[in-house]
Amino acid sequence: MKWKILVNLLSVLSGYFFTGNLWAEYRAYQYYVTSKYSFPQKTQSYLVTSTLTPDAYISYHGGNDVIALDLVQTWMCLGHTGQKLICPSPTQLDSL
Repeated sequence: MKWKILVNLLSVLSGYFFTGNLWAEYRAYQYYVTSKYSFPQKTQSYLVTSTLTPDAYISYHGGNDVIALDLVQTWMCLGHTGQKLICPSPTQLDSL
């Protein structure tokens, strides 16, 4: 019985010490989005930054029949990113 307690305690402590070295990260994407519909008014293309992959972004916003998507740039946001805005791109940081 003491052996099981010791093994459980060691596994919990080792998990506690090794999780401090883990890093979360995600990829950010910047797209140039154009509508494929022809409206009477002029439709503007726009620049958007998202965490959705190109396929996911197109699917979420109506599919290939609705929007055209051009990937402008992509970058990684490192560290603890929970409940934060998308990190700025490295090219934006260079221009500051």
